[in-house]
Amino acid sequence: MRFEYPRHLRFRCLRCALCCRDTEVRERRILLLEMEARRISEATSMEVEEFAERIEGSEPFLYRMRKREGRCLFLRGNFCSIYEIRPIICRFYPFQLENLGGDRYRFSYTEECPGIGEGPELGREFFEELFEEFLKVMATI
Repeated sequence: MRFEYPRHLRFRCLRCALCCRDTEVRERRILLLEMEARRISEATSMEVEEFAERIEGSEPFLYRMRKREGRCLFLRGNFCSIYEIRPIICRFYPFQLENLGGDRYRFSYTEECPGIGEGPELGREFFEELFEEFLKVMATI
């Protein structure tokens, strides 16, 4: 499998939690794979239905995280209370991975994230780690 990635891009997470909440111009959809919903349920002792709602048409994602007042239920201040087991969609933000067909993929990013343009320049190694994470997760579904 091959992937393309943005060259000469700087990024550093500013811990602003923009990715965990709605904004004036965007409603955040935090999608979950079934195994992610089960893992969160086990770790929090909550039923899946308490923190997620079942959805259709976004396969392989089967759930959408519930929000309270436009914020992820697990957001405490600007910190994620399930950070170690957060969904892959959260691990990737502000990046997305698009299947170009066959064994080709492309990483893109959203400029809404204020961390874009900050911090160190990201090289191939950074995106290789994200891609490996994607492959691990996809092997479980």
